[in-house]
Amino acid sequence: MLYLMRHGRTDWNEQYRLQGGTDIPLNEEGREMAREAAKKYKDIPLDVCFVSPLQRARETAEIFLEGRDVPMIVDDRLREMGFGPSEGVDHIFEKPDCPAYKMFKDPANYVAEGGAESFEELFERTGQFLREVAEPLVAEGKNVLIVGHGAMNTAIINRYRNIPLERFWETLCKNCELVQVI
Repeated sequence: MLYLMRHGRTDWNEQYRLQGGTDIPLNEEGREMAREAAKKYKDIPLDVCFVSPLQRARETAEIFLEGRDVPMIVDDRLREMGFGPSEGVDHIFEKPDCPAYKMFKDPANYVAEGGAESFEELFERTGQFLREVAEPLVAEGKNVLIVGHGAMNTAIINRYRNIPLERFWETLCKNCELVQVI
């Protein structure tokens, strides 16, 4: 099986600020969410956990896996989508002039600018990780957990569920929600 989990909450989540590649830590609520998720999903067997290099995902995985004999491996291909100059912007849905506004409201026509990552780039790097790492392990019968981020996890879910880009955000996971993908 392949499972995904989005990191716990951060101060920027609470402020409705885009995080992207900005390395924001969990807040205490996020840590508690990870502890609660560990209790809720304790009976799901896991063989290995792959995690984003960003501290909010790493800390979520560490708390979630505490007391389990599950190796945790950091992979840069699991980092959050880069939002370029929109990182740190708050209340994006109220700012139609912000470049990332279109990414959320009209993803099929979003054009990455100013160092932001495109959906194509996101799908390419996550797809490479899945083909090279996760899928071979799942084919061996392993239970694989990926702890990552909103857009990154959504790209993986949509790949397996054949969700078109215009409906990209419909499968966005909640913080510390465990989703079985395959």
